Amino acid sequence: MNNAPLAERMRPKKLDDYVGQTHLVGPNGIIRRMIQQQNLPSLLFWGPPGVGKTTLAQLIAQSMKRPFHVLSAVQAGVKDVREVIGRGGGMFAPVLFIDEIHRFSKSQQDALLAAVEKGQITLIGATTENPSFEVNAALLSRCQVYLLESLSKDELLQIVTHALEKDELLSKRKIEVAEHQVLLQLSGGDARKLLNLIELVADSQAPDQPTTITDELVLACAQQHIARYDKSGEQHYDIISAFIKSLRGSDPNAAVYYLARMIVGGEDPTFIARRMLIMASEDIGNANPTAMILAKSCMDAVKMLGYPEARIVLSQTAVYLATSAKSNASYVAIDAAIDLVNKTGDLPVPLHLRNAPTKLMKEIGYGKGYQYSHDGPGNFIRQEFLPDDIIGAMLFDPGGNPREKEMREQLKKWWGDKYKY
Repeated sequence: MNNAPLAERMRPKKLDDYVGQTHLVGPNGIIRRMIQQQNLPSLLFWGPPGVGKTTLAQLIAQSMKRPFHVLSAVQAGVKDVREVIGRGGGMFAPVLFIDEIHRFSKSQQDALLAAVEKGQITLIGATTENPSFEVNAALLSRCQVYLLESLSKDELLQIVTHALEKDELLSKRKIEVAEHQVLLQLSGGDARKLLNLIELVADSQAPDQPTTITDELVLACAQQHIARYDKSGEQHYDIISAFIKSLRGSDPNAAVYYLARMIVGGEDPTFIARRMLIMASEDIGNANPTAMILAKSCMDAVKMLGYPEARIVLSQTAVYLATSAKSNASYVAIDAAIDLVNKTGDLPVPLHLRNAPTKLMKEIGYGKGYQYSHDGPGNFIRQEFLPDDIIGAMLFDPGGNPREKEMREQLKKWWGDKYKY
């Protein structure tokens, strides 16, 4: 008897059984064509949890008869990557699947880059985060990025029907789905979560009696298990999402509650601290620069302390961040700047701002006309810093909190009507 979880038992064994992502694996899908042509580049799958990223990678390797290796970015290091690379794959490069590749450090990603360039491996990475921001540009440029979409209602119901009819355990029982609204709401487009719910409800009933799945029954079973926390599964994403949104929303009570959920579930305290450090910059920023300092101190402290004492430091920091003034102005500014760079390309740096270490550079105008700001009153001299094509581009818009109001007033004094502060 197979005692694996239902989601694992129902993992498709061939591409034709795969549900969803028809834009990629349908009759005219790009990935189906890659398999047919036996031409597989390195890939990055970007999408929410439970939409089939791991399964699709396995099916690709299986269909193309490639050796298949799996690493989790949460647990693997450079040594693990090099061990897989060193195994080789015979005539064809092995497929190395890395889950949560956005968690790999720069050095880990660099170790992958050389192997991808030399054709020693074909990389398939999975990420729930935007790879444009989380994957090194050099590695990103060598991979095709494909977006995997949340599963539709019909696709999720198809998965339920298939599980009840084909699973070696559930198919022997009389189980009928009378209502599915709560099943779909709680799964949120996540097939793994959906199958976990089905199994949870089935296990709550007598196996020799008919079971009718209703919204009330699903809700009752789910509430009984609400405190369960799988730090490697879907609740990992749900709870940390609720935690960060509670901090952003200035609710310390909710923040400490979700923090407790993670602590009781055994979540890595450095992961929690890391997310708070990101939040301190993304959502508080210059409204209270001390927030980032405290979050960094929290990161250092939990590494030294570990549980149980780390819970106190995490709680102190969470409460501070939740009750702090908020601003995402710097976060918005850098994204706007990146978007502008992508649209305008490599604009030439104005001559007066260029470095002029050689005589020739000075002769052709590098550095000519630059004014040293500290020579001006108040350590400021009004001059142009942006390339000619984007003069006047305003990317940073200070928030309405007291600190950034001061910034706005100072910027108005410096720049007058050049920027619309």
